[in-house]
Amino acid sequence: MSKIQPLKPMMVVGTASDAGKSLLVAGLCRIFKQDGFSPAPFKAQNMSLNSYATPEGFEIGRAQATQAEAAGIACHTDMNPVLLKPTGETGSQIVLNGKPIGTRSAYEYYNADDRHELFREVCLAFDRLRARYNPIVMEGAGSISELNIKQRDITNMRMALHAGAATYLVSDIERGGVFGSVYGTIALLPEEERKLMKGIIINKFRGDSRLFHEGRKILEDLTQVPVVGVLPYIRDLQIDEEDSVALQKRHTSHQPGKINIAVLKLSRIANYTDFRALEHDPRVRLYYTLDADELEKAQIILIPGSKNTIEDLAELKSRSLDVAIRKLHRKGTTVIGICGGYQIMGTRLSDPYAVECKLGELSGLGLLPMETELQPEKTTLQRAFHFRDHSEICYGYEIHMGKTEPINASALPVARFENGETDGCYLSETCWGTYLHGILDNPIVIDAVLRPHLSVLDETPTAAPKMSLREQNNAEYDKLAAMMREHLDMAYIYSTLKPA
Repeated sequence: MSKIQPLKPMMVVGTASDAGKSLLVAGLCRIFKQDGFSPAPFKAQNMSLNSYATPEGFEIGRAQATQAEAAGIACHTDMNPVLLKPTGETGSQIVLNGKPIGTRSAYEYYNADDRHELFREVCLAFDRLRARYNPIVMEGAGSISELNIKQRDITNMRMALHAGAATYLVSDIERGGVFGSVYGTIALLPEEERKLMKGIIINKFRGDSRLFHEGRKILEDLTQVPVVGVLPYIRDLQIDEEDSVALQKRHTSHQPGKINIAVLKLSRIANYTDFRALEHDPRVRLYYTLDADELEKAQIILIPGSKNTIEDLAELKSRSLDVAIRKLHRKGTTVIGICGGYQIMGTRLSDPYAVECKLGELSGLGLLPMETELQPEKTTLQRAFHFRDHSEICYGYEIHMGKTEPINASALPVARFENGETDGCYLSETCWGTYLHGILDNPIVIDAVLRPHLSVLDETPTAAPKMSLREQNNAEYDKLAAMMREHLDMAYIYSTLKPA
């Protein structure tokens, strides 16, 4: 096939959430890039607390930023025009074309009369993207057979019809029930949508995939749709995951002989992708917990971002974890906060405009001499900076709705920007906070964080050559693409993308 030939859009949909759609889209973007095309990812509506700042200073889902990186392009709001950021059990902040437009309950959002306006916006974003890239690799959300919300769904098959996309259904075999979920999902589609279905992908198969040969034939006979691949369960792939379901698979307890890092498992935790590099550092055992005994076993406590910082702070207080953290810090435990965690570490946190909740204000942990007032305007910026007095350039990004001010001059900044501005509050090497997401992706920052606790290691791991984050990510995308090429029928997939 000519590499300059336009390809039809391709869409990856699922039988359920966490079936592996986001990762497959990233892998497909990398494959198309390797084959000489200029792909771009697209997800009409994303619900996630893992988000990212675009170069223009707007906000999109972290998964689409990762997929854009796999495609070798800068991320853009057209790749994820609607982002829902849950603020609690029933409500979400709505981000449209990169900027927040309000907060609604799930009931209000799905029953509002402006759904046609939102669908118009996502179609416009898709059309703009299609004019610039070839092909567009689209991602669905959750299951495509939720009949009770199908007429209000702006993300799945309604979007596939608008795009005329060759659509592939992914099912997670590890969950069980793969035959019922695949057959039922396709059987429930109306005829015009079923015509778009070009293939089935079985994901997360453990063992020899040849053992599923009979299963492939059964599914093809039942659905009249070919099974185009059986992908293995992947271990140790260092690519950011989108879904909060993935957080449930993380470690929850310490390990002797490692530098134990406890991340507070806040109820409304946001951007836990901040800790990916630490999670894969051979010196570290990183785990998520709100258990006081497990916090006591940690050398380092990380307080992550939150979509409802005051309510998460209130929960910490209700568990007396604020007292426990202060006590542990006095005994030598490092405490670091990022974004909402940074706000929590101060003396006071107020919300006079009810940006997040109606609790008003709470006293913070009191570990840092600063106080925060939440603001209606959101800051979304990509940042290059110097960590402390280091000359090396580091990278991160800001996504927050708070203004933080020092209350005395005892603390220094964590980061310095080229324009002379600063960020964060640095009290000591064992106590600091910052608004910069991604700061812990930078090796010099990781080394500074771990340095006070190296003596707890049973042995010193052999130091691996340090690559930049971009180099690490590119190696992982190539690894994912190679695995997918091995297990997917890419020749067939290309044949379904030929223009009519």
